[in-house]
Amino acid sequence: MNNLLGFSEGASLAFHGLAMIAEKAPERINVKYIANELCASEAHLAKIFQKLTKAGIISSVRGPAGGFVLNRSAEAITFLDIYEIIESKVEMTGCPLSRTNCSFSKCIFDERMSKIRREVYELLKDIKLSDFQGS
Repeated sequence: MNNLLGFSEGASLAFHGLAMIAEKAPERINVKYIANELCASEAHLAKIFQKLTKAGIISSVRGPAGGFVLNRSAEAITFLDIYEIIESKVEMTGCPLSRTNCSFSKCIFDERMSKIRREVYELLKDIKLSDFQGS
């Protein structure tokens, strides 16, 4: 089934995995645990977490009590930050369908698509990992 306003599996895993880390803090949790909880591939999740580590959002602690921890406060990390690490920087200008040429002088969506895009952008900016702490 097609999801009209969906996120990639990678973005979804990043959102959910980091929310779990924030929820369990200061306890460390590893990829195996997160993959099991999310019914996800450990290998795919490891690649996602590698991107998040490289971007400085999390760090990995090795050893029997190892796992992932946030490098910044959960209050300082938004879903928009996470999305842009996984998918790339969001561009809020131009055609909402990423077209460079259009046959029409006025957008056929009459700016409604741009409004929805702005609302989703603001929603992602408003959701912070701290929203999941202590839940």
